[in-house]
Amino acid sequence: MYKNKKILAVIPARGGSKGIPSKNIIEVGGKPLIQYTIDCAKNSKYIDRAIISTDSEEIKKVSIECGGDVPFMRPKELALDTSKTIDCIVHAVDSLKKMGETYDYVMIIQNTVPLRKYWHVDESIEKLINSEERSLVSVTEVEQHPILMRTINEDGTVKNLLPMSSTMRRQDFPKFYKVDGAIAIQKIDEEFNLNTSINDGRLAYIMDAKYSTDIDSYIDIKVIEYYLEKEKEEEIKEARF
Repeated sequence: MYKNKKILAVIPARGGSKGIPSKNIIEVGGKPLIQYTIDCAKNSKYIDRAIISTDSEEIKKVSIECGGDVPFMRPKELALDTSKTIDCIVHAVDSLKKMGETYDYVMIIQNTVPLRKYWHVDESIEKLINSEERSLVSVTEVEQHPILMRTINEDGTVKNLLPMSSTMRRQDFPKFYKVDGAIAIQKIDEEFNLNTSINDGRLAYIMDAKYSTDIDSYIDIKVIEYYLEKEKEEEIKEARF
């Protein structure tokens, strides 16, 4: 709870991943992937309850072994390739409401961003609740700048993606950000429904690219494990001094 506002965190983790089989519970750095997000939520000062939304009995079993909370199963029709994340979020909020639990805000913390820390979670909660906005999304500065991107016309000529000249020093490029999937928060009010777009949160919480690395391929896992190893080295170094 923060400023008397109850906060629910939902960790979406459906089965049936195509790119990386069993992605949500694959071993990363010696732990099931979902362990990192469960620990992150449990270490938050403000989250009142964090639950895993899954349709998979295997993910449920591993989540519980990792200390996670799986109060109900997600219906199979909300765990299809065509299903939207908001479908399972609304289902989670409504299911808890039927159980007598209501919340002021729901936070979506994607399981595939394991380097996100609990203090990212707490800072984003503080930022949103201290604002006049009703939604927040985490973003990361892009590496491939859209000022250098082009579309191709039917006649084969190029068209700038942005209406500006790219003839400038790179350090003078305006900053652009992408939604990184690490954190999203929505106020639970009369406007919260299945049409809510999680990626279109109004308030930005800016994260360093290292922390928002998203696992979408086996190469991403190697990147994550590299950063995890660096974190361990830093912890050992700090413990010595």
